[in-house]
Amino acid sequence: MRPSSIMNVVKQMRHSTRALLHTSTKRATNEAGTRTVNITEQAQQTQQTNASKLQTNNSSTNKLRIHGSVFDKISPKTTVRFTVPDSTGSLSSALHWFHVCGISMSRLESRPSKRSNDYDFYVDFTASDSQVTQLVTALKQHVSRDVHVLEGRKVAWFPRRAKDLDLVANEILDAGEDLQSDHPGFHDAEYRSRRAMIAQRALSYKIGESIPAIEYTENEQATWTAIWDKLMPLIDAHACNEYTRLLPLLMENCGYSRTNIPQIGDISDFLKDCTGFTIRPVAGLLSARNFLYGLAFRVFFSTQYLRHHSRPLYTPEPDLVHELMGHAPLFADRSFADFSQAIGLASIGATDEQITALSRCYWFTVEFGLCLQNGERKAYGAGLLSSFGELEYSMSDKPKIRPFDPFHASQQSYPITEYQPIYYQASSFEDAKQKMTEFSESFARPFNVRYNPYTQSIEVDSNIRVDALNGNDTIES
Repeated sequence: MRPSSIMNVVKQMRHSTRALLHTSTKRATNEAGTRTVNITEQAQQTQQTNASKLQTNNSSTNKLRIHGSVFDKISPKTTVRFTVPDSTGSLSSALHWFHVCGISMSRLESRPSKRSNDYDFYVDFTASDSQVTQLVTALKQHVSRDVHVLEGRKVAWFPRRAKDLDLVANEILDAGEDLQSDHPGFHDAEYRSRRAMIAQRALSYKIGESIPAIEYTENEQATWTAIWDKLMPLIDAHACNEYTRLLPLLMENCGYSRTNIPQIGDISDFLKDCTGFTIRPVAGLLSARNFLYGLAFRVFFSTQYLRHHSRPLYTPEPDLVHELMGHAPLFADRSFADFSQAIGLASIGATDEQITALSRCYWFTVEFGLCLQNGERKAYGAGLLSSFGELEYSMSDKPKIRPFDPFHASQQSYPITEYQPIYYQASSFEDAKQKMTEFSESFARPFNVRYNPYTQSIEVDSNIRVDALNGNDTIES
């Protein structure tokens, strides 16, 4: 399915994966890029040695190591700002006290101080209330009098857990049971009633439930067969190697065939076993932001209705053929799945302008992407693989073919009611993913994210306060 803001589209943001100071070499980077401080394992070992000496020789330090009751409240992420001189060892001395207080840092950033020629350091961490008090006391006594505990930055709502996607999955913008007057099924009461029933099932679905099967009608099956017969020769000739390798597996495991419309529940289970991707049914088109949120959790929002049987080779909106023949097979490929998720993760915390850029990148890759394999032009975009007419056209000499560059693609407008005049060609999914990562890092945001597949949740590295979905209340993180 396409995000409707992919038709309305809005600009991307930073998916900078800054190392979280869990690694042996840590880096604190000035926001303006003017100063970088490297903290090496040697410095950490020095801190540990000094801490040991302090424990045996300094009774006041020993008190600092007593972090209070095991029932201390563990606060959400805390940010501390302190100022140190621009001199050798000053930062190491300050960080020593984090070690003494038993605090692990998740982010370290430096900025030139506005009050002196020294540097301000911002450190994010999770700790108990007593640990925070002890740290601030120690920093003020031994490092700097200019120490402040800062409130988290307030940011717009975004889903933190996969189940949060249920909060946006029903915010339908178009299609579903409501059809435009020029839709082939607009005057067909039976077809509209059928669409309404399928849409209602999607509206009542919750993530984690089994996806209800749809019993497709004879007209729907005949529509599927007509499209299959037209598409398959072109897919054999022009689809990318990954697609032609995976489609037989879906035929074997998910019921793909000329005479059978597969169930998205079976496909979702298969994809989950292959790459961790799943499918969630929706009633119609979503905004680009909400659609991309799903990809961040390796969730693909899919419609379940088919185009009208009177015109089996035409649809004015994405339908089940587009979802199952165009999108689903490649989500079983690890590189493509990772690339798709990279676009989704970049949408977390993005501005409207950044969502526009991301949506355009999605359009020119996941929807209408080409790749070069063994010197031949091949298709991997779902809009091509589910449309025999545009698939043929994309292989001709009529359109312009450009190498995939998200910095260019994000600025390129496109038509939605005619064949694309421009396509972007990637050398591989891995190369496309790397370029998307670099593109994401070119945008600033107040936090970095990563996906935890074990908890199906988004983790952030900074002290933020997330608006509730209605914009009234906040949730600290």
